[in-house]
Amino acid sequence: MAATGHPHGATQRDHPVAPAKPIEAFLVPAGRDPLTAAFSGRSFAPPWRGSTAVDPDEAEALIETAFATPRDTPAVVYIHVPYCQNHCLFCGFFQNVWRPQVADAFVDDVVAEIAARAATPLVASAPIAAVYIGGGTPTALPADALARLIDALRRHLPLTPDCEITLEGRTYDFGLDKAEAAIAAGANRISLGVQSFDTALRRRLGRKCAGEEVSAFLAALTGLGGVRVACDLIYGLPGQTAEIWARDVETVAATGIDGVTLYALNIWRGGPMAQAIDTGKLPPAGSLAAQARAYADGVARLTRHGWRQVAQSHLVRSGRERNVYNSGVKRGLPCLPFGPGAGGQAHGLRWRNVIEIARRRAMQAEGRAAIEGVSRTPPRFAAQAAVTAGLEAGVLDLAAVESLAPGFCAAAAPLTENWHDAGLVTVAGSRLATTPAGAFWITNLTGGLYAALDRTAPTQESPA
Repeated sequence: MAATGHPHGATQRDHPVAPAKPIEAFLVPAGRDPLTAAFSGRSFAPPWRGSTAVDPDEAEALIETAFATPRDTPAVVYIHVPYCQNHCLFCGFFQNVWRPQVADAFVDDVVAEIAARAATPLVASAPIAAVYIGGGTPTALPADALARLIDALRRHLPLTPDCEITLEGRTYDFGLDKAEAAIAAGANRISLGVQSFDTALRRRLGRKCAGEEVSAFLAALTGLGGVRVACDLIYGLPGQTAEIWARDVETVAATGIDGVTLYALNIWRGGPMAQAIDTGKLPPAGSLAAQARAYADGVARLTRHGWRQVAQSHLVRSGRERNVYNSGVKRGLPCLPFGPGAGGQAHGLRWRNVIEIARRRAMQAEGRAAIEGVSRTPPRFAAQAAVTAGLEAGVLDLAAVESLAPGFCAAAAPLTENWHDAGLVTVAGSRLATTPAGAFWITNLTGGLYAALDRTAPTQESPA
């Protein structure tokens, strides 16, 4: 699975909910090194910050109304596969141990859910630009099950002709036969959670394949044709030296794949990695300063190899790699969720599908929508999404945010001036661009601009 989980995956319920901070909390003290010490820690600032919970007694009716309401913008789809062959140490999202005998029933369930929702106005009224099959480990599914799931997407959903269909997974128990079956069914992008190519480090994390096997498999995938290939790397891992990280980045550049995402390690409180570090079974994770240096080094190395940075953490080798799903989520496009644990949002609501398989099936058997965690997106959701998407892309149009939230530019001026002086951003007119240091601290910049939005007059934005 992806290194840091997924914005619409099963565990969005586990994201910490911290009280909003004032603008002053996001000012950088004079004299600090912008890359390694601008802030004392990272903030968490998702576009849905400020969402309000819906009364569970009203939730199902609200979701049914959302599905009965057409949309006038493109959407993305998230399919969740809540199974993994083992629990990797770095992962805070493990749910179910994979067993081959669950495959057919799981795919039957998801295909039936897609078919049942396909004709609803929310799904059918406008095109779907991207589908992300995430988890968990979707590539654990056998070849025929993968093909059947992807074929159902094409049969039932209004996909655009160039719809990006991403299959997420890992090298272990994947193989070219599964990849070929998925591609033949319609998948056109494969994203593998590599994390590191260093075999000793991989073994400590719970990864089963040696680094050489992984790099060879990535190279083989690129030779299949008809599919874009991307992978994830994590920096800041326990025992990961600067030399190991440099080799990982250089290995990616040599594989011929189309894209790579560079993730900072996120240690989940009470998770297996936190416990292993606390008991001395693993060395400490990399410090924030070490992570900052690794991030800057990784971006610089790939840039020297001709790669282009298209998002804070994502770099591409060519224009083939579009990363449509992730950029759409950042922009606040409607996200239609299918499968146990999938989360989505539309028409001013956010919700997740029940992840526990037995409880989900019991609710479905009773004719109930197997959803939970329903909330209303904040009044400034569109403005917050504009901030998130702009910073993610490296350039934010301040005037565009001002049009959504009058008073924003004046409220944000102390921050933008401070960040400019600190070396985190450049500002030219209404164009704010992040420096490499600012890109590393993107979540803090996002949180600061959200705090500026909090100082603007409340508005009633159109629901997403």
